[in-house]
Amino acid sequence: MSGVAMEQKISGNSSREKRPSRKEILEKKKAIEEAIKASSANKDHLASFPSLRHYNRNGLSVYLESGCGDKLSSSLKHFIQSLLKINMEGPYGSEWPSEEKVKRREMVAPEARYIVVHDATANSKETLEMSERGRTNAWNINNNCPVVGFVHYRFTLEEELPVVYVYEIQLQSHVQGKGLGKFLMQLIEIIAQKNRMSAVMLTVQKANSSAMNFYLSKLSYNISAISPSRRFKLDFTVQLQMGYKKSYEILCKILDSEAKAKLEVCTISICYLVIL
Repeated sequence: MSGVAMEQKISGNSSREKRPSRKEILEKKKAIEEAIKASSANKDHLASFPSLRHYNRNGLSVYLESGCGDKLSSSLKHFIQSLLKINMEGPYGSEWPSEEKVKRREMVAPEARYIVVHDATANSKETLEMSERGRTNAWNINNNCPVVGFVHYRFTLEEELPVVYVYEIQLQSHVQGKGLGKFLMQLIEIIAQKNRMSAVMLTVQKANSSAMNFYLSKLSYNISAISPSRRFKLDFTVQLQMGYKKSYEILCKILDSEAKAKLEVCTISICYLVIL
């Protein structure tokens, strides 16, 4: 089929589809904004899943608690900054000094939501009792129940869709390789579904090959259509100017069909360019 014929067919199909009215578009936009606002207002997303506050597998016992970025204690902020540097300075390379400044601002934003991971192995009885009460001293480092990792996520808009964006998931080296990272990401997906989000998204440095393999192979994430390597791959000039120089990929786990069309599958215009 020629490019012209395909364009006419696409145009014909589009004209037969009922386009939403301005009122419907505005109502949908308002509903999405309200969903994000309501989700962000929740201070403890783990409250709906009490059984998932604990992880006890592969010789590792931890408990989890929710919190907000603007409530971080100075000790926890120092822990987060230190763990970020240990885990991410290598993958970021020469970009790290400037990126570290950005991350320090992001981590304390009011809209930042956290799941903090406490090691329950050292004092299992005490930490179990605290976690069962639902509220602990999570935002301060306690020697009896040290923090060993965290997830920083937010409810936001991507391509006019409500999504959970995972800003960070960081674990100390001695708790890695025990299934905890997979558990935490699956928990984020459950939280996203509970709050009617369309997708879970995150950014991964290309140099971080182990993280790329973890998300793509073990968790079945995909490189998003809005990732630089996908968005500009059809235009070689643009790719050289923008996409090729980017050191990261944007990954996504799709939770509904609309997100699949916008975040994962190519649009009609891009498909048409391929045909031509």
